[in-house]
Amino acid sequence: MKVSFVLITSFTVGLSSLHVGAQQPTLKSVAAKESKSTGQKQASTNLYIDVHHLGAGKVTAKDVAGAHQKDLAVENKYGVNLIKYWFDEANGDVYCLSSSASADAIRKTHAEAHGLLPAEIYQVIPGQEELIKGSDKLYLDVHELGVGKVTAEAVAEAHKKDLAVQKKYGVNLINYWVDEKKGIVMCLAQAPDSTALINTHKEAHGLIPVSVVEVKQGQ
Repeated sequence: MKVSFVLITSFTVGLSSLHVGAQQPTLKSVAAKESKSTGQKQASTNLYIDVHHLGAGKVTAKDVAGAHQKDLAVENKYGVNLIKYWFDEANGDVYCLSSSASADAIRKTHAEAHGLLPAEIYQVIPGQEELIKGSDKLYLDVHELGVGKVTAEAVAEAHKKDLAVQKKYGVNLINYWVDEKKGIVMCLAQAPDSTALINTHKEAHGLIPVSVVEVKQGQ
């Protein structure tokens, strides 16, 4: 079930002012880490999350898994590496994480495999992935911070604040991905419910996601 909120300007300014001392990882290094963690062949140096809006009640987890297998059958032709995906069954949305030389190569892969083209494609930088623990539900939340108003360093600092308070709400933050150009941040977490994840962000840094959806992961 979607939970929508409006981000206020002061929160966005606060995030943009955050900095970390460590050097930002290169796209090549983070793509290699994602590929290594899944045991799949690295296809390129760019990471993307593409989003399909298929419609509530119009697709099942079995349908998405079948389409993903078709993607895997043709991905090498376009130099794409489909790493994993998340399915929001309630809303019929699919989020796919992949490495590729370009967004166009991802579109061509989906087009040939099953014809289901993504509505959005984000070029992203990931955080440090944590293990999924226990059987709590998985949630994916989306922060829309504004074009040019967020950096990977700022998100890394905000994520540290999330980690410091997550246990209070029974949350396990798995990873996040940031599209610096479009100002989009996506967070994947285990939580007892969507409210627990929202409260974690609220206490940690005040940046409330515009949506939180329950998802199932496939790869």
